[in-house]
Amino acid sequence: MPDDAGVFRLRPDLALVQTVDFFTPVVDDPYLFGQVAAANALSDIYAMGATPLTALNLVAFPSCTLGTEVLSEILRGGCDKVAEAGAVVLGGHSVEDDEPKYGLAVTGVIHPDELITNHGAQGGDLLVLTKPLGTGILVTALKGGLLGPAEEEALGETMAALNAGAARAMREAGATACTDITGFGLLGHLREMAFNSGVDVEIEVAALPLLPRAREFAAQGMVPAGAYRNREHLAPYVEIVGEVTAADQDLLYDPQTSGGLLIAVPEERKDELLSALRREGISRPRVIGRVIGSGSGKITIRGI
Repeated sequence: MPDDAGVFRLRPDLALVQTVDFFTPVVDDPYLFGQVAAANALSDIYAMGATPLTALNLVAFPSCTLGTEVLSEILRGGCDKVAEAGAVVLGGHSVEDDEPKYGLAVTGVIHPDELITNHGAQGGDLLVLTKPLGTGILVTALKGGLLGPAEEEALGETMAALNAGAARAMREAGATACTDITGFGLLGHLREMAFNSGVDVEIEVAALPLLPRAREFAAQGMVPAGAYRNREHLAPYVEIVGEVTAADQDLLYDPQTSGGLLIAVPEERKDELLSALRREGISRPRVIGRVIGSGSGKITIRGI
């Protein structure tokens, strides 16, 4: 069954968790780009409840036109973020390319009995999101020169933040399922969790955490092409009940870069999870919906 990372059992008490991800720059600062790309790649390890151990750099770069100083800063950002995660960069591979790309192949470890997948959600579980939405829309606005210093700083901090604390918190609270929110947007990754778990789910638009000005820029049409592709793919599985603005719908489909964890947790453990998340420094965890019960992966969006 598809999940956020691949798992290989080495022995009864140890499994490897492996993933790979890389992409083109989403911010102008090369050091920050390296940090964001590394945090994004590490996120799949955390979504499985695992601990990252090693990483390999993946680089495509036009060294003749941009120079090695820019590349050095990208790699420094990635290396620092991997070190923050308690892992090490062992090396990597690079190719010459006209468009810069950077990311990591990451290996983590976990006891097989402690693995958290995206197919364990159960009826009555609550759905908790650990980071605000809107990175795709704000990156689009940033490229258009429309972000002020405060919005740009909030965007960078959000994308560069590790999901390590969220992973520790969900293990402590006994989460039943988890996935991280990246390119398929909130609804895309929620659909994967719901379908793989054999359940239907609902979310409340009013409960969604958003980055500053994300709704404003969505209303102005600062929506990346990926959001429209996500909407086209997911439309058959989504039902809207009540009033949901076009901007809020765009935010639901918005492809995220290094987004938060979406955690399913039994309702009686909700307070334990939220308290654990806050102890880990995650200031804005939100209960955004619930698992209705057995089903085929249908998503109900409840508006006003």
